[in-house]
Amino acid sequence: MSEKLPFRFGSEVYTWFMSGNGTTHQGRLGHMIEIIAQAGFTGIQPIFTWMGELVDPDRLEAKLKEQGIELAAVALALEWNGEEESQSERIVANNAISLLERFPGAVLNTVQIPTGRHNLEERRRSLVNIVNTVSARAKDKGVPCSFHPNSPHTSIIRTEEDYKAVLESLDTTVTGWTPDVGHIINGGMDPLGKMKEYAPLINHVHYKDWNGDPEFTLMGNGKVDLLSITQWLKDINYGGWIICEDEGEEALEDPDFVTLHDGRWIQNDLIPNLK
Repeated sequence: MSEKLPFRFGSEVYTWFMSGNGTTHQGRLGHMIEIIAQAGFTGIQPIFTWMGELVDPDRLEAKLKEQGIELAAVALALEWNGEEESQSERIVANNAISLLERFPGAVLNTVQIPTGRHNLEERRRSLVNIVNTVSARAKDKGVPCSFHPNSPHTSIIRTEEDYKAVLESLDTTVTGWTPDVGHIINGGMDPLGKMKEYAPLINHVHYKDWNGDPEFTLMGNGKVDLLSITQWLKDINYGGWIICEDEGEEALEDPDFVTLHDGRWIQNDLIPNLK
């Protein structure tokens, strides 16, 4: 799918997680790997706390090799609502780092589970401190890190003001930024403009599409200018992963269809139109 391009395309598993808040497809990571490979993607980003038996690195490595794809990243999604990590959060983070040590180059993708916009300034400062702390521990183990903002109305990193406060406080010696183009536009910003503004921070990228009705839509059907964004990433020789995390409503009923659609759309509609 990514031949002659500086970046590679992978897929997130959140497309399956959407149904039943993870209950519908619990324990089916092996199936997701198969569908993602069938779609033509060369990498996968699972959610660390939702990997089932494949959280075992031997089993995960064997399944990935069977399907011919790589572990691009692992999403570490925790609430992180204290001034610092709780003991249980630290244990989960350390376990994720230990897993990633087995897969050199795979990214620890940190994301806060939204729980409300109360005490906003204080909680943004605490979040930055926690992300920097987790990333520093990961870097000590040779694991690259990237922070992923999101855009639910209960998220503390959804608006332009939030992005400025958080992104400009990241410790860039230990972590980068994952621009999620759908979340950026959902927070009222221009995705490409924001990516250009903080280009030196980018070390991982997430794609989804958005139509504002009320939010996300099947890739290629929305208002995100994915072609211009991809062209810019090509022009600057971005060498990391572009991970598709499609949250179109079709994923609630048929996440396999959505993932296969995205693979075809990238191969047939996006890549051929790059210059």
